[in-house]
Amino acid sequence: MMEREVVVVGLNHRTAPVDVREMMALEGDRIDEVNRSLCAIGGINEAAVVSTCNRVEVIACTNDWERTRNQIIDLLRADRPAAQEIADHLYTFRDREAVRHVFRVASSLDSMVVGEPQILGQLKDFYARAASVGATGTVLHRCFHKAFSVAKRVRTETAVAARAVSVGSAAVELAGQIFDRFEDKTAMLIGAGEMGELAARQLVASGVGGLMVTNRTFDRAVELARELGATPVPFDGFHRYLPMADIVIGATAATGYVLTRDLVTTALRERNSKPVFCIDVSVPRNFDPQINTLDNVYVYDIDDLSEVAHENLEERAREAGKAEGIVLAEVESFWRWFSQLEVVPTIVALRDKAERIRRAELDRVLSLLGPLTDEQRAALEAMSSSMMNKILHTPITQLKQQEPRDQLLFVDAVRSLFGIDESGES
Repeated sequence: MMEREVVVVGLNHRTAPVDVREMMALEGDRIDEVNRSLCAIGGINEAAVVSTCNRVEVIACTNDWERTRNQIIDLLRADRPAAQEIADHLYTFRDREAVRHVFRVASSLDSMVVGEPQILGQLKDFYARAASVGATGTVLHRCFHKAFSVAKRVRTETAVAARAVSVGSAAVELAGQIFDRFEDKTAMLIGAGEMGELAARQLVASGVGGLMVTNRTFDRAVELARELGATPVPFDGFHRYLPMADIVIGATAATGYVLTRDLVTTALRERNSKPVFCIDVSVPRNFDPQINTLDNVYVYDIDDLSEVAHENLEERAREAGKAEGIVLAEVESFWRWFSQLEVVPTIVALRDKAERIRRAELDRVLSLLGPLTDEQRAALEAMSSSMMNKILHTPITQLKQQEPRDQLLFVDAVRSLFGIDESGES
């Protein structure tokens, strides 16, 4: 009897540099083509491709994992002459480890940034694509949907995704300690540096009410403002708009202070001393540190934000330990179900064969006995059924009670002893 296995073959950000991942990435209709091609390969029963910026993987259910691995690699290399030397970047997971890997990916425990939320949605999309072309079946359907529920448990029962681990998200987290909500707040981005842009994007994603963008090159301010749904402001007159800003982000390449204590003092008077949160992500710093001595003004620089992000990353790592425990428990739950896939058909086939023998022998005996009363017939029926059930009780119980690693051995033994072939026919 051929043993079904779950196999994962692929590469990710830990095993392959970005140029290799870019070369191996699958997009658009090519994903559907590969899913169809995988299931046309002998020995592969089900398959699904996952291709993101950080990983390219094939998850498959197969009867021959070694052959399947080689065929998956050949298919991924197809039409890519430069992809011949990827063996050192590839990993292969089998059975429980393969299922564990899928669950960890869905739960963002295998991501570059542990706890990031995007991977779960991506995994759902790739599963849907594989299912839409008929590449998935009972095993992968169960595996993926179990992975989705595991990810939900991890997010619900741990804080693995609760803390900010990027500079931009750390800025929003700190701002949230000062403002209870962002919907009625206005932010100003001074400069168009990458870090400042990321922080501004995080604020927009968090629902900030308004955003102004100013830059020495006004065209760049207009371009970025268009991207962020913001208002461009002339750089040489940004101080006139400063009183409107509850949150100020500094991200210029200036070597001196762009935001001084005097500018903020003037703005505070016009604001009636309402709090101002200042985020300076520039090196050298854009904001005069003396600003922090003003009442109702809170200034954080890049080191402050990095420290928050680092502390939160350590907290995520601690929470990830709890998440790993959830994953392992769910792997065992899935594996118990998976192991029963071979047991149940064998039990059904065994009962069917025994029932056919019982019925044939009972009919033969009844034909020899001549006329019987209904009570006599019922007694013979009950006796033969009882004998059959008692004979089958031990082998069926043994099949059900075996550890998953031993069940296939018992399945093979029962099929051999009772003459049941792969289709369940005797």
